[in-house]
This record gives sequence, C-alpha cells and structure tokens, in this order.
Amino acid sequence: MYLSSPKMVCETKIVADEHDAIPGTKKESIMWSSPPSSAALNPTEDKDVRKDAVFIREFERGDQEEVRRIFYEGIMERIPNTAFRGLRHQPRAQLLYAFLTVMCFFMTKSVTLTCCAPLILMGARYYYSRKVIHGYLDCALHTDMADIEAFYLTPTGSCFWVAVLDGRVVGLVAAEGHEDDNTVELRRMSVDSRYRGKGIAKALGRRVLEFAVRNNYTAVVLGTTAVKLAAHKLYESLGFRRMGRSEDYRLPGMSCSPLERLFFQIRYVRYRLQLREE
Repeated sequence: MYLSSPKMVCETKIVADEHDAIPGTKKESIMWSSPPSSAALNPTEDKDVRKDAVFIREFERGDQEEVRRIFYEGIMERIPNTAFRGLRHQPRAQLLYAFLTVMCFFMTKSVTLTCCAPLILMGARYYYSRKVIHGYLDCALHTDMADIEAFYLTPTGSCFWVAVLDGRVVGLVAAEGHEDDNTVELRRMSVDSRYRGKGIAKALGRRVLEFAVRNNYTAVVLGTTAVKLAAHKLYESLGFRRMGRSEDYRLPGMSCSPLERLFFQIRYVRYRLQLREE
C-alpha cells in the first residue's frame, strides 16, 4: 500500500463532512471536541474543553478488557431490538404470527388462549433472538475479538482504534483490508451507552475513512444489522450509500433450525463509500 495523493484526501474530506477535514494520520492521536465560542480561551475554559476532549488512538493490549465489555454490551442491546422493534421491518413474520393467532382460536375456541398467543409468540422471538445473538457473540469473541492485536494490528492494511475520554475507553472501531478488491471494511463500531450522543461514533468513522485514504483503498464498505435508525443516519452522514439489503440474513453461529428461522429474522444492509474510481 502507498500514501494517497493530496487530491484524494481533499475529495474524501468533502464526502465525510463539508466543513471538517478527516483528522490525523495512522499513528497519531486525534483530539475531537466541540469548538469554543470565542477565539481565545482563558486557562479555566481551556481546562473545561480538554475535559470533554475525545482522543482516537490505536488499540493497546491494556484496552482488551474494556473493549470486550463495550462490544459485548453493544451486541446484547440488539436482543430486544431484534425481537420486538425489528418485527416492524418483517411484514411476512407479522402476517404469519397473525395467521397463527387466528388458527389458535379456531382450534381451541378459547378467547383466553387466543389473547395469550401473541405474548407466547413474542416470548419465542425474544428467546431465539437471545439464543442467536449469544451464538454470534461467542463466535466473535473467539475469532477476531479474541486477539485484536494479531487480527487487526499485525496484518498490513488493517487497524483497530479506541476512543478515550478522560482516560477511559468509551468506543471502538476496526478496519479490515481486503486486497482482492482493494477495499477496507469498517467493522466492530461500538460506543459505551453512557457516552453516546457526543459525536464519538462519527469521529471513529472518520478515522476509518482517513485510514482508507492514506492506504490508497478504492472504497470503504460495511454491513450492518442495526435496527435503530440513528445508526443508518450516521453512516449516511459520513458519505456512505446504501448498496442493498437482505431480509433473511444468517448471522455467524446460527443453526438455521425451522424454529429459529420462524422466530428470528434480521435485516442486513450493505453500505459503500467510493473514494476513487477503480
């Protein structure tokens, strides 16, 4: 890999954000904070700004425990989101569950059992969402997340960063290079739930874009099963374009048994940010 031309850096800067350059280089830390209201700061104001500053730096071995915790908690949030909120995006499942509820009434003639049927179906969705996502977590924690240094920092063309606020790791993101099509994949982005809404995820995303430009990749790609609209708006604000989606995506660790397929469905959306022409 080699460094990109100034023209490419400028183009990516505009894609990521019209007013802010993609900060930093591969080895340096980045400080992100809200700009002060005045041009000059007195010492007290400067201290307050630094307290709210977020630094993006490469992963270090001592970060492992906090990184795994943030990743684990972020994935666990998807259990209720997938089981309940995700049902809004699954019209076939809605029709099937309505049919099963009606059939329950015709077969039992019991109003009580029929009223309980939706609760039973939602309980089954929660159970299988928990089962599948635990399987996915187990798979992730025994592959790339088991040894982040070996998987992301040792190979050329990949990297892993953490966001640090007031000395504490509060977010993470990875970039995995693919030499076959000269793209880099944005992976494992997660922010501690206590520190969301501060622009940390966007700063992490920009770090991956800058890394892609510096290493002369053609495009940045990502795939997400996020249910919340905020995640999709974040990717679009960084310049990503939606390339397609799958309604019956199979997560790693799924057994794909009939009951699992009946009560667990997840939408997978693919995004791409083209940095230069192939």
